[in-house]
Amino acid sequence: MGEPADVSGYEAPPLARLGSLTFFTGVAALGICAIGGFFSPAQFFHSYLVAFVFWAGMALGCLSIVMLQYLTGGAWGLVLRRVLESGTRTLPLVALLFLPILFGLGRLYEWSHAEEVAHDPLLSHKAAYLNVPFFIGRTIFYFAAWLAVAYFLNKWSLEQDRGGDRRLSRKLQLLSSGGIVLYGLTVTFSSIDWVMSLEPHWYSTMFGVLFIAGQGLSALAFVVAVTILLARRQPMRDVVSAKHLHDWGKLLLAFVMFWSYVSFSQYLIIWAGNLPEEIPWYLKRLQGGWGWIGLALILFHFLLPFLLLLSRTGNENPRLLAFVAGLVVLMRLVDVFWLIAPVFSQSEVHLHWMDILAPIGIGGLWLAVFLGQLRKRPLLPVGDPHLQEALEHGTH
Repeated sequence: MGEPADVSGYEAPPLARLGSLTFFTGVAALGICAIGGFFSPAQFFHSYLVAFVFWAGMALGCLSIVMLQYLTGGAWGLVLRRVLESGTRTLPLVALLFLPILFGLGRLYEWSHAEEVAHDPLLSHKAAYLNVPFFIGRTIFYFAAWLAVAYFLNKWSLEQDRGGDRRLSRKLQLLSSGGIVLYGLTVTFSSIDWVMSLEPHWYSTMFGVLFIAGQGLSALAFVVAVTILLARRQPMRDVVSAKHLHDWGKLLLAFVMFWSYVSFSQYLIIWAGNLPEEIPWYLKRLQGGWGWIGLALILFHFLLPFLLLLSRTGNENPRLLAFVAGLVVLMRLVDVFWLIAPVFSQSEVHLHWMDILAPIGIGGLWLAVFLGQLRKRPLLPVGDPHLQEALEHGTH
């Protein structure tokens, strides 16, 4: 590539109609769920929690990968950055969507009932941490931290576009270095609060890492699929090359393997330990039909993506890579369902219609905000000093 490319016109395609469609679909789905909640409030909160954890993880995963890209550099991330940043700017919506969970604490968490705590020695021992005021306070802190990091990442990135000041690159790297540590700590504790405390007698030291791996995998698969769709038309068609696709495919393969490694490590440690307070968690998820979902996760969350992403041909085929990315996103939702839903099931797998509509509802609103944010900035970080290098990456 000889002369520097003119990237000032790399705007997102018209997305208003698609954003409106996802918004009204989300509102309609959540409205139907709300009506169902009048007749089955417990089921509403159970389904809503699964949907919330999945879509919150998508936004947080985008935040983590943006910071990872600032710290490591690389042409792969510069082309994805605007899509990732749009995902981080959905965090205010995610914070708002947490409010219904506050109203359902009593139907979700047994430690929120004083009478349950009084008659359970273990819950009494954990009451200093697992209590409603402290739970709410921690959640406020989590969102405040995430929103602050996302705000400055997006603010300085926009300033870099307008002025091209190289000092902003250093500021973004410094923020990301501290932000990635803060992200790891807050996601670990939020996963304990929101999910692990559903079964307060069980614990796992790998649980936070499992959520970190899952969030990163969800976000990477999503933004790769979106970017490939954007590359089907100008101007991104001239930007995304086979080398970019290859990089994304290999990175997606690495994330799939990391998630699989963490998941298997947790299983191996708990099963080998054979402790009565740990083993029942897996027994519940391997019996009564839940084991078939676990098998589906092995086949379609790990094995099939692993095999398809191994070859260079598969990585550089945009349709195949988009298919794998979409499959991973779908299986990430199945994984979150498998982690949470057995808590509220007696024994057999029970798929309620709200388990389907709740993710569609929250997802419709999330996608509407995401698409709206994607339209607000050029599709490439035009002020980044390494942009030209990233564009030339595909020509070598």
